[in-house]
Amino acid sequence: MREKIKDAQTIVVKMGTTSVTHPNGTLDFKKLDNLAKVLTDLENSGKRMVLVSSGAIGAGMNRMNMKERPKKLKEKQAAASVGQGLLMQIYHKFFDEYHQTVGQILLTKDVFKHSIKRNNAINTFSALIERGIIPIVNENDCIATDEIEEECFGDNDILSAMTADIVGADLLVILSDVDGLYDDNPSLNEDARLIRTVTKIDSNICESAGSAGSCQGTGGMVTKLEAAKYATGCGIDMVIASGERSDILYEILEGKEIGTVFISELMKK
Repeated sequence: MREKIKDAQTIVVKMGTTSVTHPNGTLDFKKLDNLAKVLTDLENSGKRMVLVSSGAIGAGMNRMNMKERPKKLKEKQAAASVGQGLLMQIYHKFFDEYHQTVGQILLTKDVFKHSIKRNNAINTFSALIERGIIPIVNENDCIATDEIEEECFGDNDILSAMTADIVGADLLVILSDVDGLYDDNPSLNEDARLIRTVTKIDSNICESAGSAGSCQGTGGMVTKLEAAKYATGCGIDMVIASGERSDILYEILEGKEIGTVFISELMKK
């Protein structure tokens, strides 16, 4: 079932907070540099890449000398305001090293529900992708508070699935602090087994989902399953894998048994 992944042309890669930061919440430049190199190489190979990146609040925390993730909404918004520009500045620096142009797109959930805004977003993505520019997407945390207040947008998990839909992606890859979906919580049960393939997200699969694996991100397996439901329902395959190293993308796109793959509804018909 992974053979189809080899043919994926438009690919959305979502990097969770823990995949772009150190354990203390500050940005990990080594990871960001490697990510820029891998995405540029894939773009050069003929793939059309879109990056959904968390990390704005983490970047703002560092500049504002915050020792831990803020708890008050206005402090989170302030950190996002400071951090979003810093995050893009850093991305520009690393992508420029590989002669790859990137563009920023900040989204809110109402964009996907409002026909005019949705079409405007589609046109922007299309224009960037046609020019070989990699869009870098994040939620506009300064304005939209769903993710940072209610923690329900899942560290951009669901945002990445919605983005994959409007760009007409063939594949969504969510790189996080987990290797994939396990049949039990691996941090509590050493005998927990990695589920390699999911063809249907039923009650048994949902029961396997646990809480977030670290204190830095806002997502967990529950929101990743919600993203998988959304993506596969739109005919998009999805893979959950570890974001510890960005070059794992090569192995995923070669069809290797990496992480957990969720088979799209269209592929099953």
